[in-house]
Amino acid sequence: MGAMSEHMIDTRGVSLCTESFGDPSDPPVLLVMGSGASMLWWDADFCRMLADRGRFVIRYDHRDTGRSTTYEPGQPGYTGVDLADDAVGVLDAYGLPAAHLVGVSAGGGLAQLAALDHPERVRSLVLVSTTRAVPGGPELPPPTEDFMHFAASAHVDWSQPDSVVDYLVDYSRVLTGGRRPFDELAARDLVRRDVERAHDIAAIQNHDVLPDDDRTHPPLSSIAVPTLVIHGTADPMFPLAHGEALADAIPGTALLPLEDAGHGVERPDWETIVRAVVAHTAPRS
Repeated sequence: MGAMSEHMIDTRGVSLCTESFGDPSDPPVLLVMGSGASMLWWDADFCRMLADRGRFVIRYDHRDTGRSTTYEPGQPGYTGVDLADDAVGVLDAYGLPAAHLVGVSAGGGLAQLAALDHPERVRSLVLVSTTRAVPGGPELPPPTEDFMHFAASAHVDWSQPDSVVDYLVDYSRVLTGGRRPFDELAARDLVRRDVERAHDIAAIQNHDVLPDDDRTHPPLSSIAVPTLVIHGTADPMFPLAHGEALADAIPGTALLPLEDAGHGVERPDWETIVRAVVAHTAPRS
C-alpha cells in the first residue's frame, strides 16, 4: 500500500473501501468521518498535508457510504458499535497493532467507543466537532435554532440525484455556522462526487436510524491515551459547550477552539488542524 492507493478490505463480513496516503513506516493516523459521510469528506489534499508531515494516513467509507457495503434504506442491520468496530477492522486489514484516531462529528463518537472497547488499538485521540459518546456529565445545549429549522423544514427526493445534491449542499451551508463565507462551488463539487460515487446515496439515511446496541461501555474517564478536542466556536450542531464537556470528561485532555468555525473540518482550518494533529501524534519518549 504505497504513496496513495484505494483498497477494498473485508472485515467481519462486510467490505469497506479504504485509501492510504504516505509511508506505511510513519506513525499511522486513521481518519473516522461522521454520520452519513463517505471518506471523500476527508479531503484528499488534507490527507496529503498530513502525509507530507510524516504520517501514514488512512481514510475509509463507512458502511452505507461510498463504495462500502450498502444496505436497503431504512434497514441498516448493524449498530453504531459495529461502526466503531469497523475502525478496528481497518487497522487489522492494514496490519496495524494500533493507530492514532482522528474522528469528526459522529466519527469522534466512534473513535471514543473504539478507545473504550479496544484500548490497546488506540495510540491517541483527536476529537473534532463532537460530543460525549457515553452518558454522564452536565446537560448540554441543543443545536442552534437555524440548525433545528433546517432539520425540520428541509425536503429531499432521494430518488433524484439533483435533489440530493441540493439538499446536502444546503445542509453543508447550515453546518458552517454562519460566521464565515460559504464556498458553495466547492461544496457542490464535493457533494456531487459523493453522490455519483455511492452505491446508493439514499442509504446514508441508515446512520440516522441505527438500532440500539446492548453493549455497555466504561466511562470516558477511563480513557488513558493522550486526547485532544478541537471544536469550532460557531458549531451549530454541537455548540462549543459539548467540546468543553468532552475535554473535561477525559483526564488530561486539551481543548483547541477554532474561532468562528462551524461543524466539521473546514478548509480555512486545515493548517491549524494538521499542525495540531502532527504535534499530538508525535512519538513520545
